[in-house]
Amino acid sequence: MLAVKSMDIRENFKEWCTKVIDGETLIVSRPKNENIIIISEKEYNEMLKAKQNAEYLAKLDRSQKQLEQGKTISFTSEELKEMENENWKPTQKVLEFMERMKDE
Repeated sequence: MLAVKSMDIRENFKEWCTKVIDGETLIVSRPKNENIIIISEKEYNEMLKAKQNAEYLAKLDRSQKQLEQGKTISFTSEELKEMENENWKPTQKVLEFMERMKDE
């Protein structure tokens, strides 16, 4: 990780960009401690992917807890096909589940 002043970036921008592309992280110090970080697009994309993976894993954890607490409902293929119908109305199974979840 390299730290530079913003005026140094202006003078040698191309060289600093090459260092970032080569894997360096660049901290650009600015007045009032309003610093910025410059990273390569590749590293940025990897960070985004890691964030999305963490969010996905958190959703899986929440789903697992809901399953363990009985806060899920399952349907057969036939029930799901019936739900596609415009005139579908909630069945007793669905109404009971909704009532149970209202108290949660």
